[in-house]
Amino acid sequence: MRSTTEEFCDRLVNAAAKPLPPAVADAARRSLFNVLGTAVGAALSPAGDAILAAASELSARGSVPVLGRAAVLDEHWAALFTGTAAHYDDFDDTHLATVIHPGAATLGVLVALHDSVDVSGERYLAAFALGCEAQLRIGNSISPNHYDRGWHITGTCGVFGAAVAAGVLLGLTGSELRNAFGAAATMTLGHREAFGSMTKPFHAGKAAANGILAARLAAAGYVGSDDPLGDDGVLTVFADAIDHDELRRPWGNDWELNLNAFKPYPCGIVAHPLIDAAVEASAQIADPATIEAVEVSCHPLVPELMGRLQPSDGLQSRFSARHGVAVALIDGTAGLREFSDERATSADVIALRAVTELAPTEDCARDEARITVRRRDADPVVVHVEHARGSIARPLTDDELLAKVDALTEPVLGVGSADRILKAVNNLESATGFSDVVDAARTNQKGSAL
Repeated sequence: MRSTTEEFCDRLVNAAAKPLPPAVADAARRSLFNVLGTAVGAALSPAGDAILAAASELSARGSVPVLGRAAVLDEHWAALFTGTAAHYDDFDDTHLATVIHPGAATLGVLVALHDSVDVSGERYLAAFALGCEAQLRIGNSISPNHYDRGWHITGTCGVFGAAVAAGVLLGLTGSELRNAFGAAATMTLGHREAFGSMTKPFHAGKAAANGILAARLAAAGYVGSDDPLGDDGVLTVFADAIDHDELRRPWGNDWELNLNAFKPYPCGIVAHPLIDAAVEASAQIADPATIEAVEVSCHPLVPELMGRLQPSDGLQSRFSARHGVAVALIDGTAGLREFSDERATSADVIALRAVTELAPTEDCARDEARITVRRRDADPVVVHVEHARGSIARPLTDDELLAKVDALTEPVLGVGSADRILKAVNNLESATGFSDVVDAARTNQKGSAL
């Protein structure tokens, strides 16, 4: 009987040899477009500054262009920078069942290798799709216990997805990909304690870099362990119960990537129904200063993952459901500005967070919430959100996704940048490589590279 890892890797390699099903190709393009937007949007972040400074100190010279920057790096640092930037604002794609953000590490691989791996654009899209799918399949096999143990599943599963994406681009066989998994299994990383710091997005960047290393080693003849995903492998460390059938099961056209979702708000996705409810409630409240108390019925994951009471900066505010509710009630929206250092420390927001209570209940689905806003000398405002914006039941439209990416990229690349990136992504399957996509994500409104 073949091992779990052998079956899984063979299935991935076989899928890479076939055209993507149309629905999967569409899901891959949308996911790629979204994560390119988040990567460019955070290209000028403090974490990006730190990575470039460290790379310079270590003389990491190369020829890989950096998205949103006038810089080039070697493939290791380019993967690290790209994956970190893509996940920095917590605005990237999310698979709600596992809470994996599969696009960040996978994009890091594509950007890092595009300068040295000469394969078709269709192959690059397949690498992206399969890199994401591998993460989600592994994530399904260990959820929810893995996350409950304190692991950051985007980092721990991301390295396998990155190894798959790199392996598809490098043309690894099933046996070689299994060897890459042997290396990747020793380079998994990520813990929830890092949430609200630069280390959380670093998990995605390091997963990208480590996945490339694993695939490069396998291509060079490295031999890994026999069954890193099996009964005695790394997954037994990750979770008490492992669903190996999830890794052995053929999926045909039923890809997990089809369930990837795109956020309307730059914070933990479990708080999105709360923010939706607060935005809707704000339209009925003329003066937020009259609010005396706020109670939100929500899924139990909300306080578990986003229970910060009083975040002290913008990164921490992304993991405070109370903050998301407070800014939505006061500002009537919840974009990047509302999750900034300035807004996290504003007196009006601090005061409203202090009177906001989360009431977790199993009666609420993950994308559902009910808010009750009690006001001085006025009737309470009650809003029920059955499905959050951006969820599978209520996905962002193409126009909404374009508007999101435009808001992210225009401050960095100029007017029309989202349209240029979208055109390159939509033309990827007929392109000769991935360079047109990278160029579009580095070009300003005058058509010249940064």
